[in-house]
Amino acid sequence: MKAVVLAAGKSTRTYPLTLTRPKPLLEVANKPILQHNLESLSGLIDEVILVVGYRKEMIKEKFGEEFQGIKLTYVEQREQLGTGHALLHAEGYVSGRFLVLMGDDIYSRKLLEECVEHDLCVTAHRVNDPERFGVWIEKEGKVCGFAEKPKEFVSDLANTGCYVLDEEIFQEIKKLEKSPRGEYELNEAVNSLAKSRDVYVVNADGCWFPVSYPWNLLEANEKILENLNETKIEGEVEEHVKIKGPVVIGKGTLVKSGAYIKGPVVIGKNCRIGPNCFIRPYTAIGNDCRIGNGVEVKNSIVMHGSKINHLSYIGDSIIGCNVNIGGGTIIANLRHDGQTVKSFVKGEKIDTLRRKFGAVIGDNVKTGVNTVFYPGRKIWPGRFTLPGEIVKKDIV
Repeated sequence: MKAVVLAAGKSTRTYPLTLTRPKPLLEVANKPILQHNLESLSGLIDEVILVVGYRKEMIKEKFGEEFQGIKLTYVEQREQLGTGHALLHAEGYVSGRFLVLMGDDIYSRKLLEECVEHDLCVTAHRVNDPERFGVWIEKEGKVCGFAEKPKEFVSDLANTGCYVLDEEIFQEIKKLEKSPRGEYELNEAVNSLAKSRDVYVVNADGCWFPVSYPWNLLEANEKILENLNETKIEGEVEEHVKIKGPVVIGKGTLVKSGAYIKGPVVIGKNCRIGPNCFIRPYTAIGNDCRIGNGVEVKNSIVMHGSKINHLSYIGDSIIGCNVNIGGGTIIANLRHDGQTVKSFVKGEKIDTLRRKFGAVIGDNVKTGVNTVFYPGRKIWPGRFTLPGEIVKKDIV
């Protein structure tokens, strides 16, 4: 059996992180999103057709032609005109039944195993606010309709973008007209297919981790690290280091005296941690990172090659690659009024629905000493702050 992974989109909602990489290469628990999915597919399928577009060369360089015995075939979608248009690029590369996954969300092995038991299926997650989603309408466990962001309640089964389909779907896609947002929607083609064939609805609750906005990376990171159940130390740990809970420390990493690491935490290879720092739960630190003296990092993702210098606080934040956080930098992650943190996305203020959310810092950023961030702020790649600067607005 084959799988098609749709991984061509640019993803402007996850700026500034996706200005320098495609969304499937954003990391959760020190692994790219796409790697999580390929690992879940390992042993279930023989070949993955990767539909790529934006910064396609980065995906090819990262994964090559094979992953854990799975053949990887790349197909380019030059113009992004929706999920239906993307899947159509796989025609001729698949036959019979095949899996379809969105390349920028994470799907559990359990969900994929359940999906392949069906001839045809979609996956869905029950939500409290279906007016924000495309929802499947089902009867006796089968698709009987689809509604995009319905104003009145018709279903609470939000589409999660994983399917088992067969070659007939391509004919349905070719019948599609563009949606109001100018795209050819795969959901509409599947809904049309369900009028003549049984398409089952599989419950994805707890098995699907969407990444629509930068802060969703933190939520996915938390869920995956919850499954970390043992400590594995391949680096060097000096005396007077306290490690509590499940912690992974990679080869070549040195944890210096006085460091306190409370898991679940993952730390990559060739890092320098401490002395006298506090790494708190649900933190992922990539390879070649430096966490300095008196630094506290909590519930954050720190990507490869970044340095967080002395006396800094990083909470509920995402730090890109090769960032230099100047000494004394403080990222505020909590509003005084107790409201959830808001953040601007494409000029629109979006509620993160998180009580605690810090900053999103793009690749190659440098902060001056004693920089202070308001909650929910972002810095675009390559920008910098002055010593003592207070970041009240996004720096783009």
